[in-house]
Amino acid sequence: MKVVLVNGSPHEKGCTYTALTEVSNTLRENGVDTEFFWIGNKPVGGCIACHKCRDIGRCVFNDVVNEFRELALSADGFVFGSPVHYAALSGNMTAFMDRVFYSEANGNGNKAFYLKPAAAVISARRAGTTVSFDQMNKYFTIQEMPVISSRY
Repeated sequence: MKVVLVNGSPHEKGCTYTALTEVSNTLRENGVDTEFFWIGNKPVGGCIACHKCRDIGRCVFNDVVNEFRELALSADGFVFGSPVHYAALSGNMTAFMDRVFYSEANGNGNKAFYLKPAAAVISARRAGTTVSFDQMNKYFTIQEMPVISSRY
């Protein structure tokens, strides 16, 4: 079993990475392989709703979104992490999630996320965690992914 941990922070080894590493350590202790995927700190453009992903099975913009989507096909579960920027997910993470999940919903039948478990890790210094957590979980539920919860 392999779980992919997605780091949506512009800082590759920052607070979000530290939180994801704790999750990874626990998963590994329980016999689950993990792999990290950093979306990077280059701008990720948002979805333009061109619907081309219906025809070609991937986003027309060939960037980190398509790279991740290929990796996601072989994963058994996911943990997505993002810092809170202005009481929401980071802008790059929002654009990334919009495009990767939209292309999945409109793709050519490849099921990278359908019925695969997912969890959200939100990293913040102040307010906005609840809104960001809710925002992240909506992607999972729209794709019919079981949401893995935790304890407070």
